[in-house]
Amino acid sequence: MKPSGPSTSAFPAGEGLKVWRVLLAFTLLAILVLSLMPPSSNLPTTGWDKSNHMLGFGTLGLFGVRGWPGRAWVVLATLLAYGALIEVLQSLTPYRSAEWADLIADGVGLLVGLLVARVSLSIQQRRNKD
Repeated sequence: MKPSGPSTSAFPAGEGLKVWRVLLAFTLLAILVLSLMPPSSNLPTTGWDKSNHMLGFGTLGLFGVRGWPGRAWVVLATLLAYGALIEVLQSLTPYRSAEWADLIADGVGLLVGLLVARVSLSIQQRRNKD
């Protein structure tokens, strides 16, 4: 239910979704580029490959679910397929390899992103009611 009073959102109606979608697009591109670059100590990292996957895909999950709040499971399934595509593409490079554990870490990250998105949506809805 939409509040009748003024919006507490930082964006005009409908603009918030665009912001989340643009953030998602840039993050998709950044993750693809970083995933296909030759390994280097100059790349940003958490220090553990699986936490890199969880952080990246958690961010994708947050942005995707906030961009399409009524289609969370479709968004998450699509993003997991994107992770699988990256693994396939990595297997085609001479300096990267595909791992099932990476895809599992992607899935865990997506679930964390879903949780953060749901909590942030709930907080936003409560603020809009006041």
